[in-house]
Amino acid sequence: MANGGDLTTKVLTSGTGEKSIGDVVRADLILVELTMPSLPRAVCAPTRILSSGNAACRLYMVVLLLLGWTAAAQAVRYGVDLNGVPVTELVRPGTRSVVLFFAASDCPISNRYLPEMARLRDEFADRGVQFWQVYPNPGDTVTVVRQHRAQFTDLPDIVVDTDQALVRMAHATVTPEAAVFVRAGNTLHEVYRGRIDDRYVDLGSERPRALRHDLENAIASVLANKSVPQPGGPPVGCTIVTRRP
Repeated sequence: MANGGDLTTKVLTSGTGEKSIGDVVRADLILVELTMPSLPRAVCAPTRILSSGNAACRLYMVVLLLLGWTAAAQAVRYGVDLNGVPVTELVRPGTRSVVLFFAASDCPISNRYLPEMARLRDEFADRGVQFWQVYPNPGDTVTVVRQHRAQFTDLPDIVVDTDQALVRMAHATVTPEAAVFVRAGNTLHEVYRGRIDDRYVDLGSERPRALRHDLENAIASVLANKSVPQPGGPPVGCTIVTRRP
């Protein structure tokens, strides 16, 4: 038996009951029983895979089927892009780290950090760092974000967090706020979450320039395989609006 997400599979032969790999190799008939509550009932029944051919071929076909169904069950929807297409992958070939920058079109502090985020992207993008600008607030629809992008042209890849999946993943609470993830096998592990730098001391209190570049230091530490320093203070900005069911 294999399990991925809410998908459960059982490999059966022409006899009864669940079988071992040895049974599968020797079987004349192979069935795979698929059970997944979120799928239509039609696919939650024993499915005939192969009743002839050599044993190695039959086993190979079963493994391919199980891997395919498990991958489908584990697919995650992070939001949509500006064409309304679901974003299901944050990592691209060659990616070493993923940076999520939580933004809001109507947050002045968030908008003031867009040039700094563009600078960081220019510094790190060709070193395997994937930047995503995330819009988590309900008011930031695809249409609104398109208009925002027209005002601020130098933006990274954008995802509209329609279900706030990325908010939950990063535990973000404020715009602007950043989260840094590193690859751990097939998953992403968060190593930093917090402010971009210390320019803003509090709402209405701003330094002429930042003295500590927390996000930049975190990304540089990831790429150098060093311990990642955590932010020296809380993020300052606009509270993320919780989406209602």
